[in-house]
Amino acid sequence: MIGIYGGTFDPVHFGHLRTALEVKEAFALDEIRLIPCFIPPHRDSPSVPASMRLRMLELALEGRVGMTIDTREMDRGGPSYMVETLASLRVEIGDRPLLLFIGADAFAGLTTWYQWQRLFEFAHVVVMTRPGFNEQVVDGFLTSRLTESRQVLKEHSAGYLFFQSVTRLEISATAIRQIIAKHRDPGFLLPESVIQYIRQHKLY
Repeated sequence: MIGIYGGTFDPVHFGHLRTALEVKEAFALDEIRLIPCFIPPHRDSPSVPASMRLRMLELALEGRVGMTIDTREMDRGGPSYMVETLASLRVEIGDRPLLLFIGADAFAGLTTWYQWQRLFEFAHVVVMTRPGFNEQVVDGFLTSRLTESRQVLKEHSAGYLFFQSVTRLEISATAIRQIIAKHRDPGFLLPESVIQYIRQHKLY
């Protein structure tokens, strides 16, 4: 199974990285691909150019086996619609199970995504939640896709909705940018190699 985890990564931090590692282990993924967004359709544009966000992600994942970077959204340019990303991945990987990981906040707005129902044609959608999260699925289309079985995800290439509890580190890229803007130390919130890159290029 292959996992997909998208984001602006502006900058990448331990909240992203720990979550990616946990779901990789929980689902015994062959690999998890982190996909930096080029232009996010549902939020403000990143404050740092795509090439620099990509470089920070490369530094963060250096030496980490099974966690890779997929640049297809940056290569494609324009707004980064996930349905297009998944469609291109499906052509590449054939019938292997594909899991799209999204946070609970993103899931709350899923029905506003571009061609959101078609996401399930290409992948399973796994919602990463904090312990004690009360899942409420009111949309009939989503309810019909819901499963509590990881085995079902393994046996089908796409089409199901699954909720997975992960350790939620209360770290946000917005808070990190604010810390840096105030000339405070962002240590222990993101990898030291990324901090050094930020300082070297005077980002944020």
